[in-house]
Amino acid sequence: MAACASPQEAADGPSADIAKVADVKASFGPEFTVSEVPVTGIDPGLLAAQKLPDGLKFEPADCAQFAAGQQLPADLKGNMAAVSAEGEGLRFIAIAMETNSELPMVEPAENCQKVNFAGGALRGTVEVAPVPQIDGAQTQAVHRVLQTTVNGQPQTGEIYSYLAHFGDYQVIVTANPLVVPDKPVVPVDTARAQALLTEAVSAIRS
Repeated sequence: MAACASPQEAADGPSADIAKVADVKASFGPEFTVSEVPVTGIDPGLLAAQKLPDGLKFEPADCAQFAAGQQLPADLKGNMAAVSAEGEGLRFIAIAMETNSELPMVEPAENCQKVNFAGGALRGTVEVAPVPQIDGAQTQAVHRVLQTTVNGQPQTGEIYSYLAHFGDYQVIVTANPLVVPDKPVVPVDTARAQALLTEAVSAIRS
């Protein structure tokens, strides 16, 4: 890799412009409502929505770290930019981050490719999902399904999370169905989410 890089890039690691994640807006047609978050400081609560509550039991028991997902350090510094698109019953979010230090990826062990968990009224599954290969980046995808009971009514939510990691940069793409009253839940378009990950990485590297 270093042999193919410019001397500056080889010395300092890969470079990218996270603001260019906005370029992916062009891939969404008029049936989508698209919004943009310009470059801003990283919000430590950025991934808090994916955090699982305490007190859950995991099966296999030694897979709790993978099931919990990537947690950003509280003292993390850096910038992020994002694009969100809602339409056709789905929400896609592409986030590009540049951090002050490289973030380690949690690689699931062989026995942690699918993890079940339960506690109180909550149960669910976290499993490894197909992910595109991107030159010069580590990639990973996870499918989460959460089931809970609210006011006696069972509720199910799911989200696909795709991650590409290179140097001090990360691109995260999430895709999940929108809950629309009186309408069936739409299956997640995983092919579109995977393409969005590749497109977002390409955009910020360009």
